[in-house]
Amino acid sequence: MASITLQNIVKEYDDGFPAVNDVSIDIEDGEFVILVGPSGCGKSTLLRMIVGLEDITSGDLLIGGDRVNDKPPRERNLAMVFQNYALYPHLSVFENIAFPMRLAKGKFTQEQVKEKVERAAGMLELTEHLQRKPANLSGGQRQRVAMGRAIVRDANAFLFDEPLSNLDAKLRGQMRAEISQLQRSLNTTSVYVTHDQTEAMTLGDRVAVLKKGVLQQIASPRELYEQPANLFVAGFIGSPSMNFLPGTVSEGSTGSTVLSTPLGDIELPEQVAAAGREKEIVLAGIRPEFFEEASQVEESRRGRGSVFSAELSHVEWLGNEQYGYVRYQNDPRVADALANLAADMDADELRTQLVVALDAMSRIRGGDTAELWVDTRRIHLFDPATGENLTRDAEAGAELTRLAAEDRRRDRERAAAHAD
Repeated sequence: MASITLQNIVKEYDDGFPAVNDVSIDIEDGEFVILVGPSGCGKSTLLRMIVGLEDITSGDLLIGGDRVNDKPPRERNLAMVFQNYALYPHLSVFENIAFPMRLAKGKFTQEQVKEKVERAAGMLELTEHLQRKPANLSGGQRQRVAMGRAIVRDANAFLFDEPLSNLDAKLRGQMRAEISQLQRSLNTTSVYVTHDQTEAMTLGDRVAVLKKGVLQQIASPRELYEQPANLFVAGFIGSPSMNFLPGTVSEGSTGSTVLSTPLGDIELPEQVAAAGREKEIVLAGIRPEFFEEASQVEESRRGRGSVFSAELSHVEWLGNEQYGYVRYQNDPRVADALANLAADMDADELRTQLVVALDAMSRIRGGDTAELWVDTRRIHLFDPATGENLTRDAEAGAELTRLAAEDRRRDRERAAAHAD
């Protein structure tokens, strides 16, 4: 195992385009870091520079404290798991897993090869399939074979390049859990590339969000979710996505401070209002789960939020949850900001509709006017011109990441104890 340090890493192609632009990340020994972002954001290029398949234009890459910019891939002792598995169709599962050891001629005895392959196969539930060929395996089993080949290498780190993108949704969920448990039990430094933010949020100790080759924020999944640094991170992380409602902070008729929006006035607590008071217009970032039907909010909680009326265009019932949709007229002053955000996120457009979470048992339907309560303490205000989160509490965010690191450390200690 080893730490991986990226210091001001830049990758420029011949036309001068910076696919990766001044990225600095410190990955601790044993840490699981996810690189996430839309297509073309530079995440796979960054991974390929770490493994040595792409040259570094400028900056320093250190593995275990040693600068490796000029070292070929074979001297970096990194194990890569590719999207297409890269298995040899003519070799058995046993020989596919053993292949890295066969390449190191004379380093391993036949008994050592057998022992390491069988140990990896046992961890990955492949023992019964060792004599089969890849063509006779399911997609999930092939993925496990590719991971087994990485395990037997005793590599300094595992690098995963969108390893689950070829699997169906159900199998992806199963494999996510297996990769997470395996990484914790092995405690091997891991870097994982994905465009799927669900994978990023469920797998990583920390997640690095990239946009157009630039690192936007690196933090624990919870910090990204609760304290996003900017409009892009807020919109990219979370499903359904955060709502962005245009509004102006002003004094209400009752002396309270309100956010005047296309859906009416929403009263704001002073600490939120203060951040947007000097701005001509802001985008209020409100996650769907910040809403509830007003009739279901206990009296003791009602004062922590604001109530407004809205007509729902339609409702989606998903069994354990339900979402209502509220259309509104967008403010032309933020149209460009939202169009640019949609382009950055690889989306066709950001619709001018509010998505609100409803109780699964709610009987509200499309066409109904509902009284909705919103938890105003959790609203973020963004500057549409710069994308900056005006209400971000950096201290609270750092504490969330510190607590997450503490929790994962305990997880790894438990996993190590069970392995013994």
